[in-house]
Amino acid sequence: MGLTKSEKFTEAQNQIAALAKVLGHPARIAILQHIVKMDSCICGDLVQEIGLAQPTISQHLKELKNSGIIKGNIEGTSVCYCIDQENWAQIGNTFASFFEFSSNPSNCC
Repeated sequence: MGLTKSEKFTEAQNQIAALAKVLGHPARIAILQHIVKMDSCICGDLVQEIGLAQPTISQHLKELKNSGIIKGNIEGTSVCYCIDQENWAQIGNTFASFFEFSSNPSNCC
């Protein structure tokens, strides 16, 4: 498969695709669900909670942070993560608009 020609698509289409790619791994979904459930900063119990190795968890956290879904603060020797509430709300709106736009009540198929 060739390179994606992202310039052929709208900014919104590229944004949805990028977010879907970040959310496309079940470990990242589990991490996000745990952070949301705890409703506080998470500082290291993810390895035990998710059941993956620390380097694997760290890589998933890096992807989530790079996408802006979570943010991290350094506390001592560890990094604590929480949901970036502003971006979280925007992501919710982005997907809500997409699913609203794509709903088709005519039952064509």
